[in-house]
Amino acid sequence: MEGLRPNPDWAKLPIFDRKDWRRVRFGDVVQNVNQTERIPAETGIERFIGLEHLEPGSLHVRVWGDVANGTTFTRRCRPGQVLFGKRRAYQRKVAVAEFDAVVSGDIYVFSPKDERLLPELLPFVCMSERFFLHAIGTSAGSLSPRTNWSSLAGFEFDLPPLDRQRRIAEMLWAVDDYMTRLEDVHVSFEQNKTAYMNDHLSGARCSWTTLGSLVRNRELYIQTGPFGTVLKASSYVKTGTPIINPINMVKHRLDVRDGPFLSHVECERLNRYKMKNGDILIGRKGDVGRAVFVVSDYNDFIVGSDIIRLRLIDSEFLPEYLFYFLIASKTRSWITHHASGTTMPGINERLLHKIEVPVLSKAKQAEIIQSIKRMESAEDHLLAAIGKCKKLCSYLLNELYSLD
Repeated sequence: MEGLRPNPDWAKLPIFDRKDWRRVRFGDVVQNVNQTERIPAETGIERFIGLEHLEPGSLHVRVWGDVANGTTFTRRCRPGQVLFGKRRAYQRKVAVAEFDAVVSGDIYVFSPKDERLLPELLPFVCMSERFFLHAIGTSAGSLSPRTNWSSLAGFEFDLPPLDRQRRIAEMLWAVDDYMTRLEDVHVSFEQNKTAYMNDHLSGARCSWTTLGSLVRNRELYIQTGPFGTVLKASSYVKTGTPIINPINMVKHRLDVRDGPFLSHVECERLNRYKMKNGDILIGRKGDVGRAVFVVSDYNDFIVGSDIIRLRLIDSEFLPEYLFYFLIASKTRSWITHHASGTTMPGINERLLHKIEVPVLSKAKQAEIIQSIKRMESAEDHLLAAIGKCKKLCSYLLNELYSLD
């Protein structure tokens, strides 16, 4: 992947030479296709695509709906045409249709108007930063802003000759193909990791105990974060020590860039809620599957009101083993099933007390921990490679579609 790192000298390559490029308006070379199929099933169309089926930042449609199950969509798309989400354009939803379908009215269907623009290059024009900024800047509405075709048609960009378009499209699609293959590997990797965790944390041929029993034996301390009059939103400051709520929990890590924060005085007052290495955090509202293992980088952060903190004390259970057990899909499914409420599911300490945990030797726990850590390390490298591909594609698009 080192070879895919953006190089400042790339801008000097012949492919970026603009001396024979022509300034065009989007609407001069692209048409907004509005072909309708009132009864799609009668014309052999089996699938429909809603805005929710388009994945931000991906040119591929991986999920769709079945027309046989009913749909009100009538706008038709054909293979090779470009789909652009006109509602909430900031979500950056662009894809290339790979099959016949009908699409939501919140999706534009684009295709080249004539031979001046190669179909293979069109999706990358729509993926460029300048195009998105134009779409967002011309959107109207507060709750659900939409851009319109007349505004998009006025977008200006430089169009290279056809032979150059072909070389550029081949280059961009090669990056996308490599990134897609990495993403497919990541999906398989996650499936294997899930299977391993469910298999090795299922507790077959061993005894079980409950978290409640560990609490009664004083091996485990469970504590809900401060709420009510103990901590008020007015206590938050712009800089200081992070106070953690579920919104800060992203993919089992903490993102504290945007706070909220507490002053040193408040942190001392809330000393009993300070985190330390080995703690386990679980979100108690909304997505109750959110969980984070506290590492030394998070020491002394404050547990927020919508967090439940678990801390093992002189226990035969290793903290990381308990953490991995709690985030295993089988455990998460159990917690979700038993959570109270539908609109905003919630859990509490009483529910956590009922969770049954397989009792394994410390040696076996350590073996499982190391195996999962190796998987996580490999996954981090894979995600880093995917990230480099995305940065490279973004760099190329910005170079190609800048106005400089």
